[in-house]
Amino acid sequence: MSTLDTVSGNVVAYAPAAVRGTFVRRAYMHAIGGIVGFAAVEWFLFSSGMAQPIAQTMLSGSWLLVLGAFMLVSWGATHVAHTVKSVPMQYLAYAGLVVAEAIIFVPMLALAMMKAPGVIESAAWVTLMGATGLIVVATVTGKDFSFLRGMLMWGGILAIVAIVSSVLFGFEMGTWFSVAMIGFAGAAILYDTSNILHHYPEDRYVAAGMQLFASIALMFWYVLRLFMSRD
Repeated sequence: MSTLDTVSGNVVAYAPAAVRGTFVRRAYMHAIGGIVGFAAVEWFLFSSGMAQPIAQTMLSGSWLLVLGAFMLVSWGATHVAHTVKSVPMQYLAYAGLVVAEAIIFVPMLALAMMKAPGVIESAAWVTLMGATGLIVVATVTGKDFSFLRGMLMWGGILAIVAIVSSVLFGFEMGTWFSVAMIGFAGAAILYDTSNILHHYPEDRYVAAGMQLFASIALMFWYVLRLFMSRD
């Protein structure tokens, strides 16, 4: 979910049709590339045996610290991708975000493998189908969903407050929280896709793909969490 406040350049919505089409394809391909990269990093971590100590370390510590570190990495990567003109630096920021996402997912995936075999694949398929449907809706309708920004900002703040409170006061975030966060991620995907079509400059296709990837990853996290709560 991007603000685009610091992005400068020629907005793709006012570019010729051929330029717009190329930009949109690049943005979507970079989002897909992030998903493939995420899967590759997870495969490496689990096949190499590195996932187990990572999961044990993270599960034995404070999730609040993990969440804080992840938010800082995510914010930093997004800021770089939206402000730095150097394409290699944008890719470096994207790679950092993908690796950070992969590491933060390790404990959840490890628990899913132990307690609910097969649920990861099911959650992945549901996430990909849901995300694809939302992207198609935003693309085909051409509607500008920038009005969702305020709702997403407030929803994100409320979600962070709820997560921090659950860590500090020891209460469980139930099924309805996962459902609400899946809806939040879906709105973020609509918003990100709309920005790709209407608001990004021509030279920020890496940042556009990164934001869409991050929203899809968020949806996957809570779909997986929801499926695990039912097993």
